[in-house]
Amino acid sequence: MFVYNAVTDNPLRSKKDFQEAVKQLCCPLKKFYSKGGTRLHIGNTGSFCTGRTAGMEAFSRPLWGLVPLLAGGGESELIDIYVRGIKNGTNPNSQEYWGKIGDKDQLMVEMAVLGLALCMIPERVWEPLNESEKHNFSKWLAQINHYIVVDSNWLFFRVLVNLGLKKVKAEYDFEMLERDLDRLDDFYISDGWYQDGISSQRDYYIPFAMQFYGLIYSKLGDDDNRAERYKERAKLFAGDFIYWFSEDGSSIPFGRSLTYRFAQSCFWSALVFAGVDELPLGVMKGIICRNLRWWFQQPIFSTDGILSIGYAYPNLNMAEGYNAPGSPYWALKTFILLALKDDHPFWKTEEEELPLLEGSSVQKHPYMLICRHDKHVIVYTAGQHAEFEPVHGAAKYEKFAYSNVFGFSVPRGEFGLEQGAYDSMLALSEGDNYYRVRRKCEEVKVEKDYIFSRWKPWKDVEIQTWIIPYEGNHVRIHKIKTRRELDTAEGGFAISREKDINFSAGENMKCGTNIAMVNCRWGTSGIINLTGNREGKIIRAEANTNLLEPRTWIPTLIEHLETGEHILACLVIGSIKGEVDEQIFMNLPSVQLTNNLIKVFNGKNVKEILI
Repeated sequence: MFVYNAVTDNPLRSKKDFQEAVKQLCCPLKKFYSKGGTRLHIGNTGSFCTGRTAGMEAFSRPLWGLVPLLAGGGESELIDIYVRGIKNGTNPNSQEYWGKIGDKDQLMVEMAVLGLALCMIPERVWEPLNESEKHNFSKWLAQINHYIVVDSNWLFFRVLVNLGLKKVKAEYDFEMLERDLDRLDDFYISDGWYQDGISSQRDYYIPFAMQFYGLIYSKLGDDDNRAERYKERAKLFAGDFIYWFSEDGSSIPFGRSLTYRFAQSCFWSALVFAGVDELPLGVMKGIICRNLRWWFQQPIFSTDGILSIGYAYPNLNMAEGYNAPGSPYWALKTFILLALKDDHPFWKTEEEELPLLEGSSVQKHPYMLICRHDKHVIVYTAGQHAEFEPVHGAAKYEKFAYSNVFGFSVPRGEFGLEQGAYDSMLALSEGDNYYRVRRKCEEVKVEKDYIFSRWKPWKDVEIQTWIIPYEGNHVRIHKIKTRRELDTAEGGFAISREKDINFSAGENMKCGTNIAMVNCRWGTSGIINLTGNREGKIIRAEANTNLLEPRTWIPTLIEHLETGEHILACLVIGSIKGEVDEQIFMNLPSVQLTNNLIKVFNGKNVKEILI
């Protein structure tokens, strides 16, 4: 069921449209503020922080849109609530005091946008306060300088706080500011890429955290050398990140914290805000506007018009343990460009399409091979591992493929293929219906024509996997050495089983020996075995496992393996063009397929590999 919010009909063309969008997103919140204005209660689901902290998080995050709205000359009736909230929230004698913080406290995250507000709109949030209120406000924020911050993008939160305190001539910690900026530089790798702390994960936290905050600093800070470094890194990163977006405005769902939704495009907004012109303004405007429009056509709002937790629909199953009811409002970071003046060229520039991009992009730092075919963008990846083990980490980082069209799925339970929802995975079981998948790679290689990984689901089971893009689809080959008998299930893309009311499952499915396929008007998902014999099945995945569609089918190949060495190979089909005749794929010229695979094995005939 589509849930309406006024922003759904916003054309998002002019500055006035963007200003109105922030109001449309924030207006439904008005009736949920506490009496003292310090908290928002917009849901009853829990996160790892206390309910009081979650309420403060919900209070702070809309400011990512409201602060630039006000800085750029716009108005909001909510500003009076926020001034009242700041007065009460930072007053130790108030019943709604936000409280003292501790090490690695969630309140540190929420302090960042208050620092931004002091930098950008001091006349709205600082000057209306009396001296006692200013003292309380600055003292409350300054707590962050006396406690341990997570050694990651969190350091930027303290940077923003100190910048804000400095802006209003309150006491701040210059040495801490410099140390944090130096430490953040330690996380820089090269080619525009950072790591977010000591971790191999390279996901949306690079564009909407490490790069985003660096670009904010380049505009608001007073260290010109650092500012130029941040801008140069952003230029390099833009060349890779543009490949994550489709012409229709959607982007690749990958990694954690995807409930921040249209924060996907905040990097491009920050580029414009910071005056970085690596790409034409029209191109960046097109990316931002199309992404926002795509999101505003998804059922992401509650019946009250509140942003829900989830991705393309409300879905707690895919959420992180730190996603409280107000968390999704970090998405408003994309509206940082509202701080631009009315006469900025961005507002007059016409949207442009994406520039002509290569069909594939090797992105070595996130261990990705990104392929584009029509409006379908597929990321083939291996080697990312979030050491702190976020929920559903294997599903969010270690599937063989991630698609802007088919999304990806996370498990609903741990028993069976339906609960596991193993799309784009090779799942292995010892016969008890409990499955293991690729979770951490021992070795990874990313080349223009393929991606390779070596992984061990058990100590005595080693799997080498090659993924080879093939005419908009892809081939997978697995060389398995096992000392255990194993049941294997290899899934293709998950596809909606209810997207069209005229869809007849029986008429559009084919499964049997060596094939499993769902073929319908909005797309085709299939998997075809290339060696030996595997049984095709259509798995009816548990509801709310896929991020894009609440109910899906997963075409899957099943086979039992004895101990020893084995080769599994298949062709995975993911098409958005509608009706596809599986015979086209069954009758592929063997010489074409073989020649494509030969590239992977340095000229060695693929038949020798498969024997």
